[in-house]
Amino acid sequence: MKAYIIGLSLASALVLGSCSDFLDEPLRGTQTIDNYYTSEEEVEQQVTGCYQTLAFDDWWQIYKQYVMNDIVTDDEWMGNTTQDQGDYRPLAYYTGNAVEAGNGVQNFYQYRFKGIFQCNATIERSQNVKFQDESKKNRLLAEARFIRAFEYFELARSFGGMPIMTKITMPSEAKGIARASLDSTYAFIEQDLLAAIPYLPLRSQQSSSDLGRITKGAAQGMLAKVYLYQEKYKQAEEQLKAVINSGEYKLLPNFGDVWSMDHNNSEESLFEYQTNSDISYNLGERISVVVGSRDDSGWSWGLPTSNLEKAFKDEGDSIRLRYTIMHDGQTDVPGDPTYTKDNPYVISPSKHKSARCNMKLYIPKAKRPDPYDAPHIPLNYRILRYADILLMYAEVENALGNDAEARKALNQVRERVKLKDVTSSGKELRNAIRKERRLELALEGNRLFDLRRWTDDNGKKAICNVMGPNGSFVIYNTKESTDKYELSNTKENQDEGINFKEGRDELYPIPNSEIIQSNGVIKQNPGYN
Repeated sequence: MKAYIIGLSLASALVLGSCSDFLDEPLRGTQTIDNYYTSEEEVEQQVTGCYQTLAFDDWWQIYKQYVMNDIVTDDEWMGNTTQDQGDYRPLAYYTGNAVEAGNGVQNFYQYRFKGIFQCNATIERSQNVKFQDESKKNRLLAEARFIRAFEYFELARSFGGMPIMTKITMPSEAKGIARASLDSTYAFIEQDLLAAIPYLPLRSQQSSSDLGRITKGAAQGMLAKVYLYQEKYKQAEEQLKAVINSGEYKLLPNFGDVWSMDHNNSEESLFEYQTNSDISYNLGERISVVVGSRDDSGWSWGLPTSNLEKAFKDEGDSIRLRYTIMHDGQTDVPGDPTYTKDNPYVISPSKHKSARCNMKLYIPKAKRPDPYDAPHIPLNYRILRYADILLMYAEVENALGNDAEARKALNQVRERVKLKDVTSSGKELRNAIRKERRLELALEGNRLFDLRRWTDDNGKKAICNVMGPNGSFVIYNTKESTDKYELSNTKENQDEGINFKEGRDELYPIPNSEIIQSNGVIKQNPGYN
């Protein structure tokens, strides 16, 4: 990777400061690795820096990739039909061009490694620092290990095996580090999470000032997801049972509260990026603006498809549909009395591919900070929540042949939104669980990775049956759809996904800049030209 990533100084990596109440005011000065990590206070500040690397300052380092992850599925269009589609198009339309597509993922790749460098520096240099309370030191280092594991997990499921670095690595050293296998990368992630879990507190053991820090449940839940991605079902089951049996988490009664800023760090949340609206620092999110209507101060990237809406309607799922997708002309916007029959919400069909927007990230007018189009929005970004835990558990139990347990977990999620219980078994139950994941977790960045990891009955990965010239999504859009908005606005092509190529597009390309900087030691993923 690039020299400036590996040579990142503490002055540039850590001065960005806190994300929530539990984080201290930003570190000031010109401390470097060589003259820092001498006290308990300094270690705590550097762990704060690890948290900051989860999302960095604004929409383009990390959040943009989260939008992209849904755009390349059947859940979202690029959406904006008034501007140059830039980095989105080579990925959304699966062009296979390594340079152009690689540019679209370059920031995400580089900033995830910046975060890994920060965690490596913190873990390595904190080992010999004396603490009055060694349990506090163990907890802080466990938090850093979790964050490092999570950042590697994000890279591994996006790009495949990664260069593994566990210490401060200088540019000359980094150039000689090749990509590890995916198995080895996952093994490293597992190692970090297993090392962290014993030293992390339960959610109920945290003080109010520590709310939002990594907990035992977050680490166990993330480890379960890592195991599930590898089809290590027994290991995943153990971790999921630990979370469920802990009694620390439960579903919020109202699905509409899950993504409300009034319910940040709720009892359903295991892990979310912390934000606040202090305009002195860039500690909020702006992704709500990025995905919002152009008629409402937004940029309209990543708009829901009619295919996703149809999935809700086919299931009779009116509650989750209401809190997931907004429509042009809507007169009843949940949580916002601004819009009425005489003043409907506007998502102009001529500017927006589907005349739909992401409701989960919508910010009611009265709750918007000033300025709104800035990284000051105090909506925590949800990464792992209890509904996901239950659905992973249902999937695991179904895979292990324990369908009664699988149905029990699945139906807990369905009962919240007043859907009838699923009574099926075997493959039919498996398919019901997969459908439930799409509906429950829609627009939350899970769909792509589910499609990449699931194997369908024909032996292909699910994404190969959704995308491509014979893919269900392409056929729906080009031959079956009757959606008046999408069919009338062809400034974004209706055949999105038709160029998907099996054996190539199950992974993103490695950014070309990283291959060049490594002198060719880092190899490109198969199939990219």
